[in-house]
Amino acid sequence: MKKRHEQKLVILAIALLVVLNIPVVYIFDANTSVFGIPALYAFIFFIWFLAIVISYIILSKHYE
Repeated sequence: MKKRHEQKLVILAIALLVVLNIPVVYIFDANTSVFGIPALYAFIFFIWFLAIVISYIILSKHYE
């Protein structure tokens, strides 16, 4: 794997660590809902899905 792809994945991991940290997650701990899903769950699953898509894009460029 190229060095820049590794660096992008490390930056993604650090960003996930910051975004899924307890103080940031508590911002969405309210009684609100998004399309019938509690905002906390929607936030966590959206960030998780976004991380999967970003890592797929980075890794697909690696295998070209």
